[in-house]
Amino acid sequence: MSVWESRKLSLPDGRTVDAVMPVIISASRSTDIPAFHMPWLMKQLANGWCRWTNPFNNTPQYVAFDRARVFVFWSKNPAPLIPHLDEFDRKGIGYYVQFTLNDYEQEGLEPGVPPLLQRIGTFRELSQRIGREKVIWRYDPIMVSDRLSLAGLLDRLERVGDLLHPYTGKLVVSFADISTYAKVRRNLDRTGQSWRELTAEEMEECAGRVSALAGKWGLQAATCAETVDLSRFGITHNRCIDDELMKRLFAGDRELMRRLGAAAGEQQALFAAPRIRKPGSLKDKGQRKACGCIVSKDIGMYNTCPHLCRYCYANVSEEAVRSRLATMD
Repeated sequence: MSVWESRKLSLPDGRTVDAVMPVIISASRSTDIPAFHMPWLMKQLANGWCRWTNPFNNTPQYVAFDRARVFVFWSKNPAPLIPHLDEFDRKGIGYYVQFTLNDYEQEGLEPGVPPLLQRIGTFRELSQRIGREKVIWRYDPIMVSDRLSLAGLLDRLERVGDLLHPYTGKLVVSFADISTYAKVRRNLDRTGQSWRELTAEEMEECAGRVSALAGKWGLQAATCAETVDLSRFGITHNRCIDDELMKRLFAGDRELMRRLGAAAGEQQALFAAPRIRKPGSLKDKGQRKACGCIVSKDIGMYNTCPHLCRYCYANVSEEAVRSRLATMD
């Protein structure tokens, strides 16, 4: 049984297919839709549906936007998103943005992102447009090399935060998982630097500094999909697709509020039953165990992000991205 309601969808070629109707859209963990694919997204939104391809078995899935109440955007450069926000407002669709803003300029780890000061300007503009609680600052992944010490990295984080903190309410950090993904290790090796994950002791050192900075800035601090417990530093486990945040931001959306009231263990009926339910866990069981996100439908595609960040698990290589983009509609 599907997590979401479904309906029949008539395609332009005359075929009729089944389409799921998710309530929360993730756009996207797999690619930077706001930075590079807004024309595609707005076309699909106008059509009322999109096609998503499963990266593991290449099976297409059709996604209808009939029930969509919230878009969660993930981006390193959401500037192209800003001109389209009025359309989401007109459609009555809520949204917030996970904005990753790092400073790895000297190391060239994020070759496709705009210059740091330009990204900071975009952050401010976006926050002033939609409100600071709808822009979550992410500084991730955190890793060190033979040229960049943890102290040096945290000094950069502080300099960025001194400029950003009036425009957000939360700082989310994560630690690099270099050994988990062979393609990440391979792409980092090509930078000519020796990158590594933080040790347990360094994670605690990092947590202490992040906690102090968050206190200075008046921000909530959290980690993303980390098993390490840093609660003694006042750092919580984050939910990027966050039902509690949605309840605060979109309290006037009665339909969404009903659908966020599901009971623990009822994820299958979560969004197929719009009656009121007792509060409980809506955890997305398709994500990593340490991930706190509630269920959503991601509509992004691997190997389609020209940021070409060297630590990215969603791109195999620069060549794969170029090949994939050349074949896209």
